[in-house]
Amino acid sequence: MQILNRLVDYDQRIFLWCAAFSHTKNLHTAARIISRTGDGYLQVFLPLLIWAYIGASAFTFVNVLVLAFTIERSLYWVLKNSLKRRRPPAAIPRFKALITVSDEFSFPSGHTSGAFLLAILVSSYIPILAIPLFIWVACVGLSRVMLGVHFPADIIAGMVLGGSIALLFL
Repeated sequence: MQILNRLVDYDQRIFLWCAAFSHTKNLHTAARIISRTGDGYLQVFLPLLIWAYIGASAFTFVNVLVLAFTIERSLYWVLKNSLKRRRPPAAIPRFKALITVSDEFSFPSGHTSGAFLLAILVSSYIPILAIPLFIWVACVGLSRVMLGVHFPADIIAGMVLGGSIALLFL
């Protein structure tokens, strides 16, 4: 139990260090914009764009994405609502997040999980998109910490969840 307490303490320290940077106006604005890109619109828009651009040969790819996201969203919801890790504003006295979130719990990060799943599957299908997609995933995860709604461990867990499911479909 002492190891877990140390990990939680370390996670909170890293979180507070990262969140401190977001209080500058430009970084706060950038973090909000980047975070919004992980809201799920890209997870719908990008596969449809690929399907429209490539045509019928992308049909199987889009079906794989839909199935992968169905599994990822289901596991994400079960984990988040079973583990019930409190978000930083609820866990750290006097801390206030820079945005309002739609749910109560933080572990794992759904934004990061969905983004990582998309990045892996799309980059396996269209390798030239790998670098921009993985930069985007890193920025989405970091933005969630900077906005004060996730701890770094939530981001790592989201990457593991999304990545694991993506690898099952490769």
